Amino acid sequence: AFDKVERQKSKDRIIFSGASKMMNSAIFGQLIILIVFIPVLSLSGVEGKMFKPMALTFSFALIGAMLLCFTYVPVAASLFLKPSKTMIKNRSARFIAWLHRCYEPIIHWALQRKKTVLGIALVLLVVSTALFTTMGGEFVPTLDEGDFVIQPLLKTGTSLSNTVAMTTEIEKILLKEFPEVAQVVTRIGAAEIPTDPMSMEESDVIIVLKAKTEWTSADSKDELADRFKEALSVIPGMEVEFTQPIEMRFNELITGVRADIAIKVFGDDLDILAKKGSEIGALIAKVPGAADITVEKIAGLPEMNIQFDRKKIARYGLNIQEVNDVIAMGFAGRSTGSVFEGEKRFDLVVRLDKQKRQDIDNLRNLYIDTPEGGKIPLRELASITYQKGAAKISRDNTRRRIVVGVNVRNRDLESVVDAIQQLIEENIQLPVGYSITYGGQFENLQNAKSRLLIAVPIALVLIFILLYFAFKSVKDALMIFSAIPMAAVGGVLFLWLRELPFSISAGVGFIALFGIAVLNGIVLIEYFKELQREGFENMVTLIKQGTKDRLRAVLLTATAAALGFLPMAISTSAGAEVQRPLATVVIGGLISATLLTLVVLPVLYATLNKPNKTNRRVSKPNAVGLNIILLMFFITATAQQNPKTLEELIPLALENNAGLNASEYQKEQSNALINSAFSFDKTHLYYGFDENNLTLSNLTLPVFGVQQDFRFPSVYFSEKKVNKVRYGVNSSLFSIKKKEIICKVTTAYYEYQITREKERIYNELDRLFTDFSKIAAKRFQLGETNYLEKITADSKQKQIHLNTTQIQKEVRLAYNRLLKIIQAGEAISIAEEPLLKLRLENISPSGSAEIDYYKNKVTLSEAEWRLEKQKLLPDISLNYFQGTNSGIDGNLIGYQVGLKIPLLFNGQSSRIKAAKFAENKALAESTEYEIQLNTKYNTLKLELAQLQKALDYYEKEGQSLSEEILKTATSSFRNGEIDSYQYTQSV
Repeated sequence: AFDKVERQKSKDRIIFSGASKMMNSAIFGQLIILIVFIPVLSLSGVEGKMFKPMALTFSFALIGAMLLCFTYVPVAASLFLKPSKTMIKNRSARFIAWLHRCYEPIIHWALQRKKTVLGIALVLLVVSTALFTTMGGEFVPTLDEGDFVIQPLLKTGTSLSNTVAMTTEIEKILLKEFPEVAQVVTRIGAAEIPTDPMSMEESDVIIVLKAKTEWTSADSKDELADRFKEALSVIPGMEVEFTQPIEMRFNELITGVRADIAIKVFGDDLDILAKKGSEIGALIAKVPGAADITVEKIAGLPEMNIQFDRKKIARYGLNIQEVNDVIAMGFAGRSTGSVFEGEKRFDLVVRLDKQKRQDIDNLRNLYIDTPEGGKIPLRELASITYQKGAAKISRDNTRRRIVVGVNVRNRDLESVVDAIQQLIEENIQLPVGYSITYGGQFENLQNAKSRLLIAVPIALVLIFILLYFAFKSVKDALMIFSAIPMAAVGGVLFLWLRELPFSISAGVGFIALFGIAVLNGIVLIEYFKELQREGFENMVTLIKQGTKDRLRAVLLTATAAALGFLPMAISTSAGAEVQRPLATVVIGGLISATLLTLVVLPVLYATLNKPNKTNRRVSKPNAVGLNIILLMFFITATAQQNPKTLEELIPLALENNAGLNASEYQKEQSNALINSAFSFDKTHLYYGFDENNLTLSNLTLPVFGVQQDFRFPSVYFSEKKVNKVRYGVNSSLFSIKKKEIICKVTTAYYEYQITREKERIYNELDRLFTDFSKIAAKRFQLGETNYLEKITADSKQKQIHLNTTQIQKEVRLAYNRLLKIIQAGEAISIAEEPLLKLRLENISPSGSAEIDYYKNKVTLSEAEWRLEKQKLLPDISLNYFQGTNSGIDGNLIGYQVGLKIPLLFNGQSSRIKAAKFAENKALAESTEYEIQLNTKYNTLKLELAQLQKALDYYEKEGQSLSEEILKTATSSFRNGEIDSYQYTQSV
């Protein structure tokens, strides 16, 4: 028993020793992988919804594994592991021995030719970088949905019957010529619920395809789309655009455009927009990869245009309204009576016959009645012609625009956009005030890239800091950090070999790859340092021993991860297009990272280190290092916040402000009380027994009944009107409160920006006067000036420095004031806007929320006055009762109807007078407020005009004069042409 206990203690000591040695590398390795996923967690929008769950799952799994590996695993090892002899003939042992035999000459050759190995690694990195720049990119790989959607674009103004005939012809062609087509369904115009408004010339032709094994006309969907387009080219006057059902909705919901690329031209004149859109469409038609180029139809809608001759209309004694009424009645119709069918009633509408509304001659010959009783044709009163007008007016951010849609086939998205941008910049000249932007999937790609360009460097810096804490050496941290670019080499090469462009999916794959690559480097370098402390005198022997002992661990880590991603890399099922780039990057990167870890990293270690001849005490990470790690996590979380502009802060303040929420609850409370006006008195149920009321049989008659009192019906409606107006008052109060919060946030935001600008100016002044003090001291030493000028310069420099410190405090105070208004509960990063110039909108006080509030108060007082008057009307009482008597067959019933008439209404009369006085008071307050508001508005307009003159002077002359004075004063003071007083005044 004693021996058994000793053996268990010995085993526990071994496990504890092993766990202690590996704890440092394990903790830092797991933390590095967690940090690697920070960029993925920073994604938002569609890409965030796709990849955040993966990153969160991976992170939570790592946290759980980290806890278990230091608690459960050592306990399980202590209980179940037993000493055993290694079996030489074991398959695993033979396989590892074979790997050692293959690997040993490779590492021996690498250690003998260190420069060659490092040169090859550098060349591979340069080559992969060059490949990456030519690879192109796309937002998310296009999913193969298995079906098509064709969007035929017909001429503007095409009727429903022509559209039906055209789409029917499309269906016949597709079903007849292509055996791959299983079914064709067409949707024209908007649905009953118009979530997707479309005109009559727009339609979606949904093509359901058979399985690919039954295809005979083409081998791929892109080739089949080209065959479809060629077959449909026999239909004249029609453009077609190919996409997929889900992809079409996906693009439209995210970017408002169904195409992959949306070239948006912004401007004011529709004719110029249509012209430039057509030029761009014709220009990019030959760009490789650009397919289904469509130009939005914003002009060309045929219409009958009427230009009135006002002199002739007046000569015949008519006016414009009368003529317009006749035209409107002829085309839109006018109700002239009612038709009854039983209890149903219908309007009798008079208008021209359908055929008479389609010919312009019928409109010209439409007779107008004159006041003298005569008739005159419309052509005598107006010029009636056919014209083409605007088909629709589309806007983005209140600006008119036209969209040129482009689908991408057989090429990556980014390369197509680059080629289109180059062509447009070289060949399209836009008038002043017109601009071009590029949207669609390309816009999503750029937004995701910009977020990753911020988040990925932050994560890489944090990884380097953790590596430094783990090894206490910048040199060792840089060696392991080199695994990241070498891992990227394999990812890029595999993407290139599989002809896959860069996408956000591939970007996430690179991020996941970096953590695994660094983890393998930590395992190897940590073991090298442990062997180095044991006193190896020969670095080559140390490297060979270390790589031999850690070959299994490195290969197992890389192989397990690669095999985990292998099904994603070779998958062909639904959704495989998104998984394939991610898995390809990880597998390729793990191959190159493993080669780096087993070949290049040992060479780097042998080059930069020498073996120790004495053992050294192992340094343990102290509490300060762990605190710094926690601090870096906090800094990372803060750094992920994007600097917020005023447009982003205002919704945040409106959401968090408790006072505004209370005002909104008050508004909703008054809304809920509107129908409380129809509340009746409690119903009176009673039972009576009276011996004084005897029946014919001298028996008492028990009576029971029900009584209900009502106010006069008009009182209820008057009270409901009061409640409605009170809701309007509370709504105005809510709008005023919301406006006040926006005003406070705006004011505090601009105060913060102004103090930041002051801080910049005082920093510049501090620098100037520091140089001024040094120059004055030097001139004093040379005897060029007196002591008074020197101490004056020092005094001025200290004064400016004190002002600089004070303005820095004001910046913090302005920031705190802004946070107090926003009430976010956490620190917020505020965007900086240098050279800020406010844009003031030309608003009118007449439509302000405050004016509405006072008008609603007047309306409320008037409604309350009317309600008090209505209370003079009599109340109504209804009473029904019945009695029973055993001496008489049947029940004895009775009822009462009564009126409660207010004969003594002195109190109510006083309340009516008081309500009238309240109405007059509210009216006077409203008039007074409106006068004061207009006066203040006019005063502010005068101040604005004066300030505008000063600002114009500053922009046109003052700024350039300021720079010239400062430059001349500095030069003159350095040369001794002016004294310190003149220099100070100039600055």
